[in-house]
Amino acid sequence: MRIYKTGAGIVVEHEGGYFPAREKDWDAFVNRPDLYNKVRREILREKADPSLAHAISAELLTPIGNQEVWACGITFVRSRQSYVEDTKETGTANSYTRVYEADRPEIFFKATAYRTVGSGEGVRIRSDSRITVPEPELTLFICSAGTIEGYTVGNDMSARDIEGENALYLSQAKTYDRSAAIGPCLYVTDQPIDPGTLIKMDVISNGENIFSGEVSISRMKRKHTDLVNYLFKETSFKYGVYLMTGTGIVPPENFTLTIGDEIRISIDEIGTLINRVIK
Repeated sequence: MRIYKTGAGIVVEHEGGYFPAREKDWDAFVNRPDLYNKVRREILREKADPSLAHAISAELLTPIGNQEVWACGITFVRSRQSYVEDTKETGTANSYTRVYEADRPEIFFKATAYRTVGSGEGVRIRSDSRITVPEPELTLFICSAGTIEGYTVGNDMSARDIEGENALYLSQAKTYDRSAAIGPCLYVTDQPIDPGTLIKMDVISNGENIFSGEVSISRMKRKHTDLVNYLFKETSFKYGVYLMTGTGIVPPENFTLTIGDEIRISIDEIGTLINRVIK
């Protein structure tokens, strides 16, 4: 089941049909435990409307209301290797190795809703960054009760050179206007997502594919439930929260995004998040 936020309201795609949601408020609709079964019961009372497919293609909005976006780091061995390489000259490389091995994960605040964009919208490079990369990530939606209720595609834009200069610059490297993208929908299921699910990314520049990569979420070291438990230990989320779970796809050291590049991130069953880099 896929839930879309559109200019025509909330649309649910289920078993090939498109259904309107009676609830108009995104926060009220998604922030519920046992979301899959509740939405399924609700749409069974509605009549499928094929015309709603047009709203998804023409009036798609970012699938967020008042939720915050948080993120995790160093959850894949490839990301650990990358950060060690980036920080080897600053003396902080050991901290990334240690957090990969530690019980406590790296979790940080990423974006407010108004700094987050959806599929078809532009992401940005910081003006003071020389090396910025996209980070494709499976993103969890967790309701205010602390249960994982859905999944979406995330792009955790990262100023790699700024964070590499000093680990204390993490918030500047990660958090700025249009630095987070999620979408195109909220994928809701009655079972945890298949560990064999693939995350794929392509970067297109001037019509040429300049980078491609893929990874299975089974390569992630940490369990999703462990990440959620640490996030919720001392922090509450009135409207629920999105949690990016880390990246296992890292471009080479000399790679950087430029204005006009198109980033395409796909996750099986969820869909494709498409963003262009803007000034």
